[in-house]
Amino acid sequence: MTSEELVALLEPAVEGLGYELSDLEVKIGNRDGLLRVFIDKPEGIALEDCEIVNRQISTLLDVEDPLSGNYVLEVSSPGLDRRLTKVEHFQRFMGSDVRVKLRFPLEGRKNFRGALRAADEENIEVEVDGKLHSLSIAMIESARLVPAV
Repeated sequence: MTSEELVALLEPAVEGLGYELSDLEVKIGNRDGLLRVFIDKPEGIALEDCEIVNRQISTLLDVEDPLSGNYVLEVSSPGLDRRLTKVEHFQRFMGSDVRVKLRFPLEGRKNFRGALRAADEENIEVEVDGKLHSLSIAMIESARLVPAV
C-alpha cells in the first residue's frame, strides 16, 4: 500500500476524532518496521491526544491490515521543525522561516532558507536575503519550518 493510500485510509478516522493528519512516515522492513503518524490541532497536541489517536488507528489497522510484516505504530505531534506537506501548511505558516529543498536545481541551487511570503495551489514564495524566489510545490523534495530561537 502506498503512503497516499494509507493517508486515504487513516485520514477520515483521525479527522473524525477532531485532529488533522499532518504527515505520515512509513518504514516497513524485513524485521522491524515503523508507521509514524503526525497529528495536529490548533491548540497543539498533548500526550493524551496521541493516545486517543493511537487506539483508534491501531484498531483500524488491525481490521484493514494494509501493511505486511511487523511494525510499530507511533503517533506524535509534528514538532517545532514540522514538515510542510500540504498547501494548507504553507498558508498557515506564512511569514515563518522555512527550509526548502528542491528535487532539481533552480537558479543554480536546490536549497532555500528564508521567510515564507506567499503560497497557492502551485507555488510558494520564499524571501532569501531580500530576494523573492518562486518555487513550484511539485518541485519540492522537502520543506520544514525553522524553529524560532
